Amino acid sequence: AILRAIGLAALAATASATQVLAAQQAGHRLSMVRGRGFVRSFEFEHKLRICNAYAFEQPLHIFQGEKKKLTGEEPLAYKDCRDFSSSLRTGDRVDFKAADATMGTFSISDLPASDAILLLVAYAHDPASAAVSFKSHVFASSSTAQVAVVNVYGGKTQSKALIVDHVGNATVSEELRFDSVVAVNEGRYEVHLEGPDGKIAAKANLVALSKESYAILRVGADPAGGGGQEYPEALVVYPESPVAVVRSRAGARSLGAVL
Repeated sequence: AILRAIGLAALAATASATQVLAAQQAGHRLSMVRGRGFVRSFEFEHKLRICNAYAFEQPLHIFQGEKKKLTGEEPLAYKDCRDFSSSLRTGDRVDFKAADATMGTFSISDLPASDAILLLVAYAHDPASAAVSFKSHVFASSSTAQVAVVNVYGGKTQSKALIVDHVGNATVSEELRFDSVVAVNEGRYEVHLEGPDGKIAAKANLVALSKESYAILRVGADPAGGGGQEYPEALVVYPESPVAVVRSRAGARSLGAVL
């Protein structure tokens, strides 16, 4: 089997412009260690991974608080994702702006007491509204590759996502349930969006490496009110890991078996 279920909660979603990020890790918020006559707190690395699935011609400027501009001079374009290593604290607000207008705000209510990647996907609340909604997930550290499958498509087309593995002359596929998180064996795969007629509407490559966390997004939107710009159904996979790493590790395993 390609996939294994992960004992994590499904992706959190909200219909409003403010989303609260709940901690996915059990345990105390602050762990303390005593040594050499003093007490200090553990410092955990919380990486913020943001994807722009907001179908809009203008890119998004992202701020942490009122003054800290995470995107700098390069706003986040539609269908782009980016990692931010900014120090995060409980109560922080992440604001999303297009030009000078605030499109939505994400509030962090809690943080896990461990190293983690906080995935945040911004998308349109509905085709007739300019408000931004969010889906989020906390990736805890894992020895396997983790994949969050996020559906933020705003159109009427009904498609399902498949992960496809080509093994020799055989092709194996499994369905990826939207708004869920699964573990994937290390390797090189294809991801397909398959329509009701069985035709492939979109495809993308996934190179899954152990200990890495990935987002697969189904994006796009129908024109608002039957007019305006159309954003076709598409797939976004982030990050894009180098396939050479998979090949080198496979070669090392083969050599180990011979030795």
